[in-house]
Amino acid sequence: MELARRLSVAGWVLGVLGLLLVAGSVLGARAGRERVVVEGESMTPTYAVGDKVVVDESVDGNEVRRGDVVLFSAPEVQGFDALVVKRVIGVGGDRVECCAGTGAGQRLLVDGRPLEEPYVADGIVDGRGPGGVNEPYVVQVPEGRLFVLGDRRSNSNDSRFYQGGQGGTVPVAAVRGRVVDGWRAPVALIVLGLVGLALGLAGLVAAAGARQVRRRGALPEPPWPVGPLGV
Repeated sequence: MELARRLSVAGWVLGVLGLLLVAGSVLGARAGRERVVVEGESMTPTYAVGDKVVVDESVDGNEVRRGDVVLFSAPEVQGFDALVVKRVIGVGGDRVECCAGTGAGQRLLVDGRPLEEPYVADGIVDGRGPGGVNEPYVVQVPEGRLFVLGDRRSNSNDSRFYQGGQGGTVPVAAVRGRVVDGWRAPVALIVLGLVGLALGLAGLVAAAGARQVRRRGALPEPPWPVGPLGV
């Protein structure tokens, strides 16, 4: 029955190891991520009021890029202490200018180049003035700061209105994380989870093999009655 014992031990080891790997991959995928509820309309149509978005807190303000949506709090420029979600338009060193073109062809300029923004509500890239008329501005984004706007420009309290002497920009240190599509795990964690599943299945196979070996090794019952010796 040595084979059965070895298979049984292997089944337990593989099963436990597989379970630990799967659990580790799941916990790793969720680590550093937070789910927040959108409370305002400034990011519609991208995110509506009540939407639950996932924030990757492993990404700090120094890592975000133009076009990223970030969660941040900067009471020194916002004038209030609250977490808000906005889109990064300019990073340190960028020159953000409003606006070039007219009507549906209006664009913000970043370093002199028109910025394509398919995500903005109703195609309005600024819309601060009466009737949604654009008001010109030019901001040279300081190093270590970000220029942020909402996607619904006609109803967004953002860098155009923030107070302070740095063009309404927010410090990168104010960023809590980047909004991501979901709980998608890095490739390494996905592979780790798949390996865990494979080990778990191998453990089940080994345990089933041990059970089968024990059954085959058991002595069969004789088909006739057995009495005391000498009878």
